[in-house]
Amino acid sequence: MIEVKDLCKTFKVSKRNNGLKAAVKSFINREYEIVNALKNVSFNIKEGEMVGYIGPNGAGKSTTIKIMSGILYPDSGKCVINGRTPWKDRKNHVKDIGVVFGQRSQLWWDVPVIESFQLLKDIYKVPQSQYEKNINELIELLNLGDIVKTPTRQLSLGQRMRCEIAASLIHNPKILFLDEPTIGLDSISKIAVRDFIKEINKERKTTVILTTHDTQDIDALTKRIILIGKGQVLLDGNLDDLKEKFNSTKVEEVVVSLYKEFQI
Repeated sequence: MIEVKDLCKTFKVSKRNNGLKAAVKSFINREYEIVNALKNVSFNIKEGEMVGYIGPNGAGKSTTIKIMSGILYPDSGKCVINGRTPWKDRKNHVKDIGVVFGQRSQLWWDVPVIESFQLLKDIYKVPQSQYEKNINELIELLNLGDIVKTPTRQLSLGQRMRCEIAASLIHNPKILFLDEPTIGLDSISKIAVRDFIKEINKERKTTVILTTHDTQDIDALTKRIILIGKGQVLLDGNLDDLKEKFNSTKVEEVVVSLYKEFQI
């Protein structure tokens, strides 16, 4: 399903000190720093797996997701998903994936949510009969009801995130990338989102890659975690095995210490 091998990605970032003098100097002769976002990242994910892809801020999680979804090009390495290289065959690749970024929206701000759904149906060329079946199922499972008749800008964060997840599944993707899907949600909304993710994984065999800082999301949804820090895979294993090996307290200590050691 997903094969990632030796992915590397660097970014060129401008740097300068504060003050007018430094600003003028940087305008004439700008200084740059090379940031290694990913360094030889490798892993494999099977069809139907739910994997927690975790790490501190700046560790390379979102960069990996963007490469796997075809948004970014890596400097080197291999990524094959469903037999395709995402950035080489993006048009066909996006038909098989759904992506939710917790702090970015794919819904149009000033129109009712249902109109955004209909536009996404046209973008992905979903047949009308299939669209109606999918949207009715998603509205029921995510308890959207009359929410879909409301403009996106008038929704609460929890309501919007449920609509975002529905929007990412209109075209029946085989893989769902969730980047901080429960960020800022209240406890009830988090439970609703988690239950829905488990349901589509069970019923549709959808492969789920979850990036989050919420340990309850990880514990509730995933059986396997991949821990990344400073662009390197530090740990890849079964969550239950790790708990059994170290016990829950020690696992937390290991993860926290790795977070601190590899914090950027």
